[in-house]
Amino acid sequence: MAAHRLTTEVITDEAVLRTVLGGDAIPLVRAKICDHLTPQTRRFVELSPFVCLATSNARGACDVSPRGDPPGFVRILDARTLLLPDRPGNRLADSLRNVLANPHVGLLFVIPGVDDTLRVNGRATLTTDAALLAPSAIEDKVPKLGVLVDIDEAYTQCSKAFLRSHLWDPARFRARTDLPSTGEILAGITGDLDADEYDEARAARYARREGFY
Repeated sequence: MAAHRLTTEVITDEAVLRTVLGGDAIPLVRAKICDHLTPQTRRFVELSPFVCLATSNARGACDVSPRGDPPGFVRILDARTLLLPDRPGNRLADSLRNVLANPHVGLLFVIPGVDDTLRVNGRATLTTDAALLAPSAIEDKVPKLGVLVDIDEAYTQCSKAFLRSHLWDPARFRARTDLPSTGEILAGITGDLDADEYDEARAARYARREGFY
């Protein structure tokens, strides 16, 4: 790894990294990493309505995609296998195309109000198996495909990031109007979009739950 364009003070060696970090992880931390779900960790999957799916392509370029549905939408097929249903989206299919090129994925399960999370690393396979997908139907619509994840590692992540960020503290919540709207962002890129018209049409589609399932 070459020096960064903004600095020459970079770390390129794990031994140096370990020195900066103050050593290795303690044995108890390493011991929490498991190759399957336990009765305790499966509760995070069962109660989570939101998961981030991390993927990368054959070149190593990464992507993280948010996925959400009613709690337990990521189904536990057995202690070593999960099924993540794929819902209608923008058809860029970033995550799905990445899985075709590189099956290694990471999942981060989040539960509202809970500071601990569950991390799962594994290998993904895209499936159109109707029998597997049928139980994932919502509003009588069965997903066309799903992501099977064979678990390599499953472990809880401590709450420090959530505590530092005060993520669940309502007093720290921001109003959506503090940020540019999606229409304004697109208009800033394309230069020829009516931001208000786009935002109103999008809000109307979402109010009708159009394209949700």
